[in-house]
Amino acid sequence: MADRTESSILIAAPPHEVLAVIAEFNDYPQWADFKAVEVLSENDGGWAQEVEFSIEAGLIKDTYVLDYDWAFTESGEGTVSWDLVRAGALKAMNGSYELTAVDLDGAPEGVGTEVIYRLQVDVRIPMLGAMKRKAEKMIVDTALKSLSERVVSGD
Repeated sequence: MADRTESSILIAAPPHEVLAVIAEFNDYPQWADFKAVEVLSENDGGWAQEVEFSIEAGLIKDTYVLDYDWAFTESGEGTVSWDLVRAGALKAMNGSYELTAVDLDGAPEGVGTEVIYRLQVDVRIPMLGAMKRKAEKMIVDTALKSLSERVVSGD
């Protein structure tokens, strides 16, 4: 993935709990900036395969579908990645969450999760690369903070 944005966060919960929040797409409108989210299909393991997202953030309104790949261990460590299938304003949206167990004081059972979020977005309208990276950085940082808050709150 060329020209992508990457950031990380430590979450005071084990990887399987973080993975459970990531996989519960129907709850995304409660904690992430989505108007609606719908799982369109699942893979043989029962994990979401194609997911449709509707977003309305200021002037940005779009509906897009992502195709997911789930590669993780029983403990929840591993990678969840996605690629854009179709969209209106977007030309590309590819990314991943990489979950790794870490020793973390204050976390349940002393185990936390390092989450690395990588994202590459391209839009159909002309936009300077620096502006695109700044928007990606804002999306990534907001998503990681929201994910952490959702996991730790247990909602």
